[in-house]
Amino acid sequence: MQTAQQLLERLYPQRRSLLKRQILLDALSCFLEYGLDATSIEMIRDKSESSVGAIYHHFKNKEGIIAALVFAALDDQALLRDQYLDNTQSLKEVLNALIYSYVDWVADQPHFAKFLMLAHFNVMQSEYRPLLNEKNKLRNQKIVSYMSTYSDAKLLKSVPPELMISLVIGATESYCRAWLSEKVLTNPNVYRENLAQAAWDSLQNL
Repeated sequence: MQTAQQLLERLYPQRRSLLKRQILLDALSCFLEYGLDATSIEMIRDKSESSVGAIYHHFKNKEGIIAALVFAALDDQALLRDQYLDNTQSLKEVLNALIYSYVDWVADQPHFAKFLMLAHFNVMQSEYRPLLNEKNKLRNQKIVSYMSTYSDAKLLKSVPPELMISLVIGATESYCRAWLSEKVLTNPNVYRENLAQAAWDSLQNL
C-alpha cells in the first residue's frame, strides 16, 4: 500500500511544489477527519503550518483544494490504468485491465479513494465541473479507442461510451465503496478476478 504523500510526490515531483504537496496532504487529512463542509481554510492552514495567503495563491479557495485533490486522484488512477492498458492484446484483456487497475488503485490508495468518493459530487456542483467533465470525456474516449481495436468489440457498438464505463466498472465500484465504508472487510484485491469475469460476462448479454 502506498501513501497519499507518495501519490502527490509522483504528480508534483518538483522541489518548488513542496508547499503545495504539504497543503494538499494536510487538507486531505482534514477533509477525511472532519468532512468537506466542516473543514475550513483556517484548519488547513494550522495543520499545514502555512499561511492563508499561500493557500489562496496555490488554490484560490477551499473548492480549489477539493478540486485539486479530486484531479490528483483521477490523474493517478489514469497513470495506472494506462500502464495496464498498454499491455493488452484482446478485448477481454482490456476489460481486465480496467478492473485490475481500478481495484489495485483503490487498495493502494484507500485515503484518496475514500476522498474521491466523498468529493466527486462537490466538484460536479462547482466551477470545476467543466474540467471534470472534460477529464471524464477524454478517459472514456481513450478506453473506447482501446476496445475498438479488436474485432469482438462489435459487441459494444450499440453502447454509448459514458454508459460503457458504468457497465464495466459498476460492480467493482460498488464493492470498493463498501470496502472503503467498512461495510465489508475483505480487500477488493482478493476478488479482482471475480469482478473482472463478472464484467466480461455482463457484456456478453448486451
